[in-house]
Amino acid sequence: MIAMSKAMNIKEILQSTAQILMPRTCPVCGKALDGGERYICRRCLMDMPRTMYEAVPLNNMAQRFVGAVPVERASAYFFYERNAPYSQILQDIKYRNVPNMGRWLARRYAESTADSGLWDGIDYLIPVPLHIVKLAKRGYNQALYIALGISDATQIPVYEAIDAVKGHATQTHKSAFERRQNTKGLYASIPEADETLAGKHVMIIDDVITTGATLLSCAESLCHHHLASHRFYFWAHTDPTDLTELL
Repeated sequence: MIAMSKAMNIKEILQSTAQILMPRTCPVCGKALDGGERYICRRCLMDMPRTMYEAVPLNNMAQRFVGAVPVERASAYFFYERNAPYSQILQDIKYRNVPNMGRWLARRYAESTADSGLWDGIDYLIPVPLHIVKLAKRGYNQALYIALGISDATQIPVYEAIDAVKGHATQTHKSAFERRQNTKGLYASIPEADETLAGKHVMIIDDVITTGATLLSCAESLCHHHLASHRFYFWAHTDPTDLTELL
């Protein structure tokens, strides 16, 4: 017990020293985080521009996919605006090696919407994949971390059922039509998915939706498995007129 107590004291001293030398700050407002805050300060969490889509089954985002794939619901955590303070959350997760922030926030969102019906009846969470070249460069797939966060809260298993079979040019500054053309043939389901997904309800997970082209392409790659339904979850929803793609 004495040895354990000493070890804990040393750990606390090291953590305190690190906090003094390299204080953790909120990516949204820049405020130093206190000991009880993780990743984002309490004020910015409270002020996050939530979409509240989970309360509206056939919301504006879900309507984008009606008629294209058998979609039940779609939701997003918050509205994304390029160069706005909250855009720094996505920047940290995707480009600054903080994927666990995505997992943490996704878990919080799933916990806060547990009674909304959004997660009811889902058999698998399927993250949008990264192409192997992009994955090697970034070192992780942020959509997978978001899916893991939702799984932490809901116990729905994560199933990496889709492969990115080829890379694609950046989506930035492309029109909705160009984005749709750019994503055709990018994704394919893995062979094992034939038996696993037949008759199942799945939720496809991504970080940002703009026009929905990436999600639609992924959903189409699964359609031949005779799925019962699709649902979609995104971390952030950006206006289609703001064609900033963070993939």
